[in-house]
Amino acid sequence: MNVSDPAPPRREFSFELFPPKTPEGVQKLRATRKQLAQLRPTFFSVTYGAGGSTREGTLAAALEIIGEGQHAAPHISCVASTRESLREVIREYRARGIRHIVALRGDLPSGLAVAGELRHASDLVRFIREETGDWFHIEVAAYPEYHPQARKPEQDLSAFKTKVQAGANGAITQYFYNPDAYFHFVESARAVGIEIPIVPGIMPINNFSQLARFSDACGAEIPRWMRLKLEGYGDDTASIKAFGLDVVTELCDRLLSGGAPGLHFYTLNQAGPTSTIWQRLGL
Repeated sequence: MNVSDPAPPRREFSFELFPPKTPEGVQKLRATRKQLAQLRPTFFSVTYGAGGSTREGTLAAALEIIGEGQHAAPHISCVASTRESLREVIREYRARGIRHIVALRGDLPSGLAVAGELRHASDLVRFIREETGDWFHIEVAAYPEYHPQARKPEQDLSAFKTKVQAGANGAITQYFYNPDAYFHFVESARAVGIEIPIVPGIMPINNFSQLARFSDACGAEIPRWMRLKLEGYGDDTASIKAFGLDVVTELCDRLLSGGAPGLHFYTLNQAGPTSTIWQRLGL
């Protein structure tokens, strides 16, 4: 490299956690974080339950992460929420010195029919900017295989662009197992003027029935060859895990070599699979 060439942009590696509901879960998550912290991630994100149902737990987990010397990015979602309740959350995050958040529409709690005062993630991003200016670095979601409720790819891309225009700084994708879907999505985003980093979301494979359930709910495709192979292992969890490690490591390798700006791991509060993939990639 010529000494006058700019340094390559730093890649961002992050880990998503969810707030535990029991004292045992709290202890388990501390052990998970301790192990994952050794990998020196850019940040840990903490999910926010449907309709803000884990609001206190999300903040508590984020503050623990910060107290451990790590960078935390709590989620916030707007579905089934009022502007005033969202204003309270944003003010509390800011008062605690949190400067990085993940802004999502979120899921409607089961049995609730009212969507709330802000209908879309772009409305939430715009609201946060109106309330706090540039205080927060805001991540939003992106969907390489398109949002399950989008009628056309163009509609989904337009919704993503609206979030960026509202003030998003970066995006984290839904998980996927087809790297071409990611590269095509990034290319399409760049073609319509979206320039923010789009970090691929990575879901390690540890439990096939759980993965199939998640994927059916969120529209993430498990390629047919993968699904048949995983189904063929039946209850052989060791083979499922070994196959999953091979597939996901190769996926990550292709993404990084193809220019992805980092990786965001959906850890499901487990350190093992993510740590093993990390080591295999030589990160």
